[in-house]
Parts: sequence; C-alpha cells; structure tokens
Amino acid sequence: MKILIVSDTHGRDDELDKVLEIEKPFDMLVHCGDVEGREIYIEVAAECPCHIITGNNDFFSDLPREEEIRLGVHKVFLTHGHYYGVSRDLRDLVEEAASRGCDIAMFGHTHKPLVEVRQGVTVINPGSLSYPRQIGRLPSYAVMDLKQNGLFEVEIRYLEK
Repeated sequence: MKILIVSDTHGRDDELDKVLEIEKPFDMLVHCGDVEGREIYIEVAAECPCHIITGNNDFFSDLPREEEIRLGVHKVFLTHGHYYGVSRDLRDLVEEAASRGCDIAMFGHTHKPLVEVRQGVTVINPGSLSYPRQIGRLPSYAVMDLKQNGLFEVEIRYLEK
C-alpha cells in the first residue's frame, strides 16, 4: 500500500499538484494540516481514501483537529502538532500517541521533514511543500510503503526548485 503524506501546503497548490502527479497512483493521501485553501480531498477522494486534519492556519475549517486511523496492523495518530509543542520537543506528541495505543504519529507544523522512532512510536513529519525550513529548503513530502505483513518504510522525498 502506497501512502502519500503531505503537510503545510498553505494554499500554494502548484507544488501539491506536482507531487500528486509524480506519485500517482497511490492508495491513500494524508495531509497533516495547514491546507489553507482548496479542498484537495474532493478531487483525490474520488480515487482513494483521504485523511486531512486542520492546522493552526486553517481558520473556519470543518476538518477534524485530530484523527486516529488504522493502516493494517498499525494504529496511527494524525495531528498538526501545534497543540503538542512539536516546535520545541516531540515528547508530548509521543506520549499522546502512545496513550491512544498508536505506534505511528504523523504531524506537521515545523516545516521540517523527520522520520524516527521515539519510545516505540514512529514519528513522521513530511515537512512543507510550500515553506520548507530545513537546511537546503527544498519542498518535501513523505511516501510510506506498507507491506501486507505490517512492515513499512517511509521515505522523505524532495521537489527540486
């Protein structure tokens, strides 16, 4: 199963459109907040399941603040991350995910890509397609390859400027 994970597009949809074209076909889209604009799930949802949560800049949005989903044997906690202080530390995010029985947490907000395991929770931040903040400042996203046996790999991918 191929899962496309994006975040912090902030209404700048050109990069998102490029990624959707590059990565199709994919089996699921996850957007970790700060969509700020077009309802991307309307067009993608016709082709695959979408899970999109609200970020701190998604004013007047009816998107959920957080969500828990199942990916095979894994339980995944989706959040933008700002309520858990992810800009300072990931401790509160990891504790919240673990308290919900989740072994994966996907988040955004920092605009910096990250994939690592903390206290048994795989934390995934795809970075930002619009305003990257990591060294090199290339727009980034993540692709998860989930095998039927439950094993998975996550790769951070970059768009060239």
